[in-house]
Amino acid sequence: MSSKPLPYSMKDVHYDNAKFRHRSFFKVITQTLFTGKVKRDCQSCSTGKFLVLLLIFGLAYLMLTHTSPAHSVTDRLSVKNNEENVVTNGGSRLGKFLRRAPRLPPRLPPDEKSSNSSVGLETEKLKWIARQESVKEAFVHAWSGYKGYAMGNDELMPMSKRGVDGLGGLGATVVDALDTAMIMGANEVVSDAGSWIEKHLLDRITKKGQVNLFETTIRVLGGLLSAYHLSIGEGGSNLINMGPKPTVYLEIARNLADRLLSAFTSSPSPIPFSDVILHDSSAHAAPDGLSSTSEVSTLQLEFNYLSAISGDPKYSMEAMKVLEHLKTLPKVEGLVPIYISPQSGEFSGENIRLGSRGDSYYEYLLKVSLQLGKSQDSNSTYLHDMYEEAMKGVRHLLVRKSIPNGLVFVGELPFGHKGAFSPKMDHLVCFLPGTLALGATKGITKEKAMSNNLLKFEDLENLKLAEDLAKTCFEMYSVTSTGLAPEIAYFHTEEFSEAGLDGGNKSSKFINDIIIKHADRHNLLRPETVESLFVLFRITEDPKYREWGWQIFEAFEKYTRVDTGGYSSLDDVTSIPPHRRDKMETFFLGETLKYLYLLFGDSSVIPLDKFVFNTEAHPFPIEGTIKRE
Repeated sequence: MSSKPLPYSMKDVHYDNAKFRHRSFFKVITQTLFTGKVKRDCQSCSTGKFLVLLLIFGLAYLMLTHTSPAHSVTDRLSVKNNEENVVTNGGSRLGKFLRRAPRLPPRLPPDEKSSNSSVGLETEKLKWIARQESVKEAFVHAWSGYKGYAMGNDELMPMSKRGVDGLGGLGATVVDALDTAMIMGANEVVSDAGSWIEKHLLDRITKKGQVNLFETTIRVLGGLLSAYHLSIGEGGSNLINMGPKPTVYLEIARNLADRLLSAFTSSPSPIPFSDVILHDSSAHAAPDGLSSTSEVSTLQLEFNYLSAISGDPKYSMEAMKVLEHLKTLPKVEGLVPIYISPQSGEFSGENIRLGSRGDSYYEYLLKVSLQLGKSQDSNSTYLHDMYEEAMKGVRHLLVRKSIPNGLVFVGELPFGHKGAFSPKMDHLVCFLPGTLALGATKGITKEKAMSNNLLKFEDLENLKLAEDLAKTCFEMYSVTSTGLAPEIAYFHTEEFSEAGLDGGNKSSKFINDIIIKHADRHNLLRPETVESLFVLFRITEDPKYREWGWQIFEAFEKYTRVDTGGYSSLDDVTSIPPHRRDKMETFFLGETLKYLYLLFGDSSVIPLDKFVFNTEAHPFPIEGTIKRE
């Protein structure tokens, strides 16, 4: 094996080393005496020679009889550590006397060094507290627009200054935002939202017509159940309970869930219908007769938790039938099509993706297994097995790298595993880094998991993929002119390329890796990327995830904030100024701002090894830690 030449000549090495090898006192004296004029003068007379010999013998005597050797650096460290250092070598006295201690770079005294370190840590802590307060202020601003122009409606149109009901008219923003306000300690919002729910929501539920089973479960039922849990003093929030009694949230949640159960009980298979008529507790299929795979498999956290706190098993039994049935269906390396029929109970079509209509199926395989993992009467190991098999399938069939700079992304198989691969990745897929990291360590830090030897090789693979995908999701933001991600991105590969469709930020290294088509350039204030940044920061403790989150938050503030209240979706993230879409989705308050707030805050608030977040960011306690009022 050939070795590279050293950067210096041997002469340079000797010279460089000499700077740190100090001559002994003896050598200094003798070299002085025997060089130059002193040497010549002393050698010219017998008296001089006698004096030189006398000096040498005197020095030797002193060296042999000296009893207080100089302390070396090691000696000083030993004293610092309260360790005794006894010199036993007879020749060490001579050596220690002759050897001068090497010069060391200046050091701060221990107290001053500790003080400076503490100041640095305190400064960093204060920075993130201030940034967390900025997120809280943004939440209050978003709520002020909603309260002022759309209170009781599902969503705010901030530019038009009015409300709109697109989710069944149950005041979805109120319920979605409530637990965020509780976690932030935004007590005025807690009071406003809690009072509205107590006065109006039950009446809305009993009188309203059609709602989507999935959206109503994750936003409204999930929001009520999470608010119930936090209002009884759990989760480490700053909550001062300004709203109604916790039982109010629970009673309304049960009434709603009883009506939603008709989607399960009306179906001829274990797969529920997609739509429910609330006022008469009936249900029916969507117009095309199909349900989304993600929708039918993303109901279990909510119904399981309701059974746990109400003591009534019916909610969990109906919801878990879905996953038990999905276990029996054929899959492609753990991956499944995005549509399923309630009539037959079979998958429909071959389209496989982790974007819309497929995403949260994979998320809930893991999270439901975590939720039930500590329950003694639960046999949920099959869920974790299905999750692990699916992640192997993702790595094998869907993961690719872009060119020219190798961004790792997750594509699609629109015509099944035998069809062509599409380098298309929805922003929704950015939930996956957080899920992969959570699945690897089960919510504890990577450092703790490693020290306790808890990570398998596959866990480390998934954690590495999580970090690579989080990088890609962040670059989907930074590659655009606004610093905000599009709804959908395509990636430049050997097989796929389209010119003239970059994100607009010409300074981005990845300007040629990411392709953004005109129809996909909108931003809906989505939470998936900041969700994964939050989870990855909690698990890896790498501060870059906080910094990335802050950059994203600043872009939201700059381009989506509406001065009169609220925040607006955008039509085109590649142009400045971007045209606004006039819609503030409920998940901006329920998820995006919540995850940013938690990202910048203390990890003891809603710890990931004690809570699971539903797909709408409503936290539920893991079985075994559940408390009732």
